[in-house]
Amino acid sequence: MYNKNMEKLKTAKQMERHLKGIASHYRIKILFAIAGREKITLEEIVRELSANEKTLGEHTRRLWQAGLIDKRYKGKFVEHKLSPYGKIFVRFLESFRRTQ
Repeated sequence: MYNKNMEKLKTAKQMERHLKGIASHYRIKILFAIAGREKITLEEIVRELSANEKTLGEHTRRLWQAGLIDKRYKGKFVEHKLSPYGKIFVRFLESFRRTQ
């Protein structure tokens, strides 16, 4: 599907994948935590959010599957950073939470 400028548009199915990726308050908090830094490990996310490591690990996995974060393995740690789509969603979430 293309718009009038011949730019490729996402399908509804592709957009659904990203939207489902943020469909949890934990995932939104994780996105904000990652956005506050260039890269962050799961252990740092756990400390920042004061939540269970197993729970947050599953939520970061789902964010990764949705294409909203990137992972980089560094020894026994995994560094997380926002993907280009994740940056777009964080900007949207920031503006959305400021609206009345």
